[in-house]
Amino acid sequence: MLDNATYTPRLKADYTARIRAALKEEFGYKNDMQIPRLDKIVLNIGCGSEAVRDSKKAKSAQEDLSTIAGQKAVVTKAKKSIAGFRVREEMPLGAKVTLRGDRMYEFLDRLITVAMPRIRDFRGVSGKSFDGRGNYATGLKEHIVFPEINFDKIDENWGMDIVICTTANNDAEAKALLKHFNMPFNS
Repeated sequence: MLDNATYTPRLKADYTARIRAALKEEFGYKNDMQIPRLDKIVLNIGCGSEAVRDSKKAKSAQEDLSTIAGQKAVVTKAKKSIAGFRVREEMPLGAKVTLRGDRMYEFLDRLITVAMPRIRDFRGVSGKSFDGRGNYATGLKEHIVFPEINFDKIDENWGMDIVICTTANNDAEAKALLKHFNMPFNS
C-alpha cells in the first residue's frame, strides 16, 4: 500500500506541473489564484419508482456508489410527500456522495481513462452541459462501466449523475480546464 503522504494523484500532479501554466498563458491571468481549478465532484444515483416499491433499492444504490467513489455515500430522502408517486416524506430515494481533494482527482482519472471508454457506442460527452458559472454536469446510463462494480453481484442497473464543480468564472474557462484533463468532448 502506498504511503498517503508521498502519493499524489496523476491528474493533480499534471495540473500543478502543466495545466496551470497552460491556462495562465491561454487566458492571460495576472494572478495564480485566478487560474481555474477543480473544486468538487458530486455523484448521484436516483432510484426513482424502484425505491418506492422496495426500500432496499436505495441501500443497494448507496453501496454501489460507495464502491465507485471510494468513500461512504449518503442515502437521499424525499423532502415532502407526493401522493401521485406514492412517495412519503423521509422515504429513501437514492444516494449521493461529494468528492474533494485527492479522491476527486482519482475519480476523474478513472472516469476519463477507464469508465468512459467502456461505454457502448461512446462518441464523447456534450460540450454544452455547462451551467454558465463554470460547472459541468453529465450522466451515465449504466453504473456498471466502472471496474469496481462486480457485474455478477448487481441486482439493478442504475443511471448516475456526475457534476464537476470548478472555480472558473465562465463556461469557456471551465471547458478549457476539462479539455486539459482530456475530457472527451464531442463538440
